[in-house]
Amino acid sequence: MKTLDSGKNLRIGLPSKGRLSDIAGDLLKQAGLSFRRQSRGLFARVSGLPVELIFLRTDDIPTLCAEGAIDMGITGSDLLEESGGSAEVRMRLGVGRCRLAICVPDDANLNSAADLDGKRIATSFPAITERYLAKHQASAHLVSLSGSVEVMIQLGVADAIVDLVETGSTLAANRLRILEEIDSYETVLIQNDRCRDKETADRVVRRLEGVVIARDYSLLEYNVPRSKLEAAEAITPGFNSPTVNTLEDPEWCSVRVMVKRGAVIDAMERLETVGASAVIETPISNCRL
Repeated sequence: MKTLDSGKNLRIGLPSKGRLSDIAGDLLKQAGLSFRRQSRGLFARVSGLPVELIFLRTDDIPTLCAEGAIDMGITGSDLLEESGGSAEVRMRLGVGRCRLAICVPDDANLNSAADLDGKRIATSFPAITERYLAKHQASAHLVSLSGSVEVMIQLGVADAIVDLVETGSTLAANRLRILEEIDSYETVLIQNDRCRDKETADRVVRRLEGVVIARDYSLLEYNVPRSKLEAAEAITPGFNSPTVNTLEDPEWCSVRVMVKRGAVIDAMERLETVGASAVIETPISNCRL
């Protein structure tokens, strides 16, 4: 069984199971942080870097990072806020987005958070819930749970729940509606101020940034008459400037440029209007800007 190496290796906490565990593992591997985890193993080493991975309960990661047991960790920003610990967000990973909301029965005569004064609320986020209710001059009896919050109203345990919402399908299935949204959250990389190896931590961040940024961009390539190059560059300016190469026909040139994925289709249509042809989109898996 693998154990922690003594010394100054950077320690990163990862969720040990669940969807967030898969997201974190895939993200690290895309960033070139390769590792092999034995079945149900608690520790793994990253190939080629002084980095140790520790697989933990997701909601323990903020606390263990704040206490210095690990240097960095991947967890939800909701769990970080709930923990109240001193670990700081080093970067947002752009995945696992969700909303924390107060939910009540469809037919409940409740219109705002203030109406929950004196009610019973089931939640896995008692600290966040209590602070939010205090802002609205409400005090409720909080029933702290670790899961299955959405059925607590039907079981007669609570009058309302505070839970994470993604698509809303679970709410509809349980005849619930959102009363108020408390906040939005996502998966984050956190770090404490006593990091064992800040240089390696910076390298990890740069590698992860390359993957996260690349998800938002595509590489667009096209041919355009040189006489229309200025108009094409106005449509796809890129970061510093597009890469422009001369074709065999000197009156034409080839352009390569990064474009926001959400803007690709519009850019392609606009490029056609200025005479561009052979317009190709290529996904980007990693980049450095």
